[in-house]
Amino acid sequence: MMLYFKKYETESGDLIAICDEELVGKSFKEGKIKLDLDTYSSFYKGELVKEEEAEALISGDELYSANVVGIRSVNVVLKKGIAKKEDVKKVEGIPFLQIFTLE
Repeated sequence: MMLYFKKYETESGDLIAICDEELVGKSFKEGKIKLDLDTYSSFYKGELVKEEEAEALISGDELYSANVVGIRSVNVVLKKGIAKKEDVKKVEGIPFLQIFTLE
């Protein structure tokens, strides 16, 4: 399986969206938290890449924000050291991260 990787360049830095391929087009809800990867699929649908490629595409220096969904995608970001395991949240067992760099 592959990952969707999409980078948006903003005035504040890069915003990246990474999502496990098989999750795009689905929606998950638990309590007040909803991951709508159907309505917002275009936000995540970028280039299909392997985990190693996604890791190489992430530049911590330019990173401003990241939306990451799925076990493989989250693991890539954890491996890069951009987030910690305790930052990971879950909805219906699906791990996700929202990262904002404030400087």
